Amino acid sequence: MSDDAKPKKKKGGGMKMILLIAIAMVVGGAGAAGGLYAAGFFSPKKEGPKEDPNKPVLVLAGESAEDVAKAHGYNGGEGGSHEGGGGHVASGAHAPAKGIDLPTPANPAAYQATYFQLQTPFTSNMSDTDAFAQISIAVSTYYDIRVVEAIKTHEMAIRSQVLMMLAEQPVETLSTPEGKKALQAKIKTIINDILKQKTRYGGVDNVYFTNFVIQ
Repeated sequence: MSDDAKPKKKKGGGMKMILLIAIAMVVGGAGAAGGLYAAGFFSPKKEGPKEDPNKPVLVLAGESAEDVAKAHGYNGGEGGSHEGGGGHVASGAHAPAKGIDLPTPANPAAYQATYFQLQTPFTSNMSDTDAFAQISIAVSTYYDIRVVEAIKTHEMAIRSQVLMMLAEQPVETLSTPEGKKALQAKIKTIINDILKQKTRYGGVDNVYFTNFVIQ
């Protein structure tokens, strides 16, 4: 039998296969794109919550508390206050705070402590006695200068609450080291709570007695 008698292969089969593969690739690509779109791949990415520019930040050891504040938007005014002036907190007992506590860093040695002395002493009669106490205090913070500026701005409210609390203390309690230590903690809580009410942020790490007289 001659070669001419052999059946010839159809060329159309190969073209159909190529066409089917191309269609499958197009369909598959469209499906993948649809999946990515549904997953939000092509949508604009949503930004996370922005940091409050009024929030004091930690100051690393050797840095300036004022320079750090300026680098985060501080312009020389009171740091982050939402109210002007140093008005009273609501009358009555110590009001609960509504703001955020700024925690003491886990490694305080890595950060710069800033100290601030309140110039005018606190003088108050003691409860159920004619004795009176006169104390002078300073505070420390590891956060930037906005904490100190907030204390200055709201000193009137701080003084009012500290004096009311001081007048409730028995003289016997304040005559002991334990009583003085407890008083430090109470003053620290008052200051931070007022800062949280007025500026949304605390930041005072410790309170120090620079003068303590009971007569």
